[in-house]
Amino acid sequence: MANTYTQFNIHAVFAVKGRQNLLVDKFRIELFQYIHGILKNRGQYPLAVNGYKDHVHIFFELHPSSCISDIMRDVKASASKWINENKFVVGNFSWQEGYGGFSYSRTQRDNVINYIMDQEKHHSTHSFQEEYLELLRKYQIEFKNEYVFEFYE
Repeated sequence: MANTYTQFNIHAVFAVKGRQNLLVDKFRIELFQYIHGILKNRGQYPLAVNGYKDHVHIFFELHPSSCISDIMRDVKASASKWINENKFVVGNFSWQEGYGGFSYSRTQRDNVINYIMDQEKHHSTHSFQEEYLELLRKYQIEFKNEYVFEFYE
């Protein structure tokens, strides 16, 4: 795309189906590295991938010819397939439907990266439900409780 110059910094969040704490230490780091590779292989520029036991945050620079929903579909499908093929969990692993997506400016990137990379520390004092609803409110995203992730806290 000649003469096309963009910078779309996207922060996306998605959760394990049933909100089970399945993303255990023994493979969580590998999973985040795998997701980083998925993004890169799909022509995106990964900035941070991290999460906690029941959810994942990804932050990437979106290529201008890409669609966020296509990227999220591919990331979630490929990651769940990888988890299942490697038998990291008993039974069939899957993600909840949907995701949260937020955009940031270049000047906010370091703060977002630090926030994502500090997930374990963050979740010692805040639940995923609190975190996610805070993001939706911060960005003034209208939502219906019945369509937000399943929360079992």
